[in-house]
Amino acid sequence: MKPLAAKPAMVRRSMNLWPPFAFSGIRITHLDSLSAEVRLRQHWWNGNVAGVHFGGSLFAMTDPFWMMLLLQHLGRDHLVWDRAAEVEFLKPGRGNVTARFVLAEEDVERIRTLAAGGGKVLEWYSVDVTDADGDVVARVRKQVYVRRKREEAAVPAAAGESAPGEPAPAPAASATGWPRRGRAVR
Repeated sequence: MKPLAAKPAMVRRSMNLWPPFAFSGIRITHLDSLSAEVRLRQHWWNGNVAGVHFGGSLFAMTDPFWMMLLLQHLGRDHLVWDRAAEVEFLKPGRGNVTARFVLAEEDVERIRTLAAGGGKVLEWYSVDVTDADGDVVARVRKQVYVRRKREEAAVPAAAGESAPGEPAPAPAASATGWPRRGRAVR
């Protein structure tokens, strides 16, 4: 399934079946092109030794959404990924907790403009995880990396890389002597 081509309802259903979400008690209750709502129910298997929500589950429920919402709007001609994250636990989480993500169209257009020249854009987004009373349990900040993809023909080959149509050079070794990750060994 291609996330950019799939309907939000299909993405929501698929992600609700995704093992890291399904087995943690995480459920996407709403998803559209500019927003998402995610719920985490407390069960005996997703609590910690203090009897409250496990911090890893609180973080996991917020993990992919800023990147997914941006990628939905920026499209396949942009690289979008999570670069950094911070979690501030403010109150013990008990019962059902919820995170609501809302992406403004103005933010999308501003990022598209900043990335138009091919430079990287680093943008911080924040989401509050709230309990049933509306109290903030945790605040999660994510830094998203965005860059417009370079056209292969327009980008000169970097040192050690071949131009299109030329044979590839031997892989460079790291300081340890092992080939670098992501490169085939010949």
